Amino acid sequence: MYLIVGLGNPEKDYSRTRHNMGFDVINAIAKEQEIEISRSHFKGLYGSGMIEGEKVILLKPQTFMNLSGESIIEVKNFYKVENDHIIIISDDIDLEPGTIRIRKKGGPGTHNGMKSVIHYLNSDDVPRVRVGIGIPQNDETLMEYVIGHIEDDEYEILQKGIQTAKEAVIDIVKNGIDHAMNAYNGAAAKEG
Repeated sequence: MYLIVGLGNPEKDYSRTRHNMGFDVINAIAKEQEIEISRSHFKGLYGSGMIEGEKVILLKPQTFMNLSGESIIEVKNFYKVENDHIIIISDDIDLEPGTIRIRKKGGPGTHNGMKSVIHYLNSDDVPRVRVGIGIPQNDETLMEYVIGHIEDDEYEILQKGIQTAKEAVIDIVKNGIDHAMNAYNGAAAKEG
């Protein structure tokens, strides 16, 4: 069983923001794999289904970003999921928009959602897929940038990253993280 978690903020207020790339990837996986995310429990919205013959739980914590770990630890403990079968999907300012990076483990950097995840899991040994959103180009603060509205042309670029991240997560479930890292790390967003 895999627990696949997208980090974000409650969508009615924060949909289509850079900080919600995790939710956007979860939504893309759910749509393609026909998994309904309709249950509300564990401080999150979730649904379960099968991907490549493997049971998965798709989770969107509803705690706001900086408390994401509260929801994840509840699901982990209830379903007894090992850390190496928890995949965290988040945005990353250090990656170019539309690119992704997969890591087996590592520190949180400046990402408050990852800080919460690592705190509640008491480990940084958890796989993650990061979707690049780039850094602010104007004089807006980092917070204004990550939760600000995205124009259509930028959203098209981010959509490519979302689709690539969706494919990478499915590859992790099907073939393992090493295979996915070799296939996707450093790859630019696919054209088309």
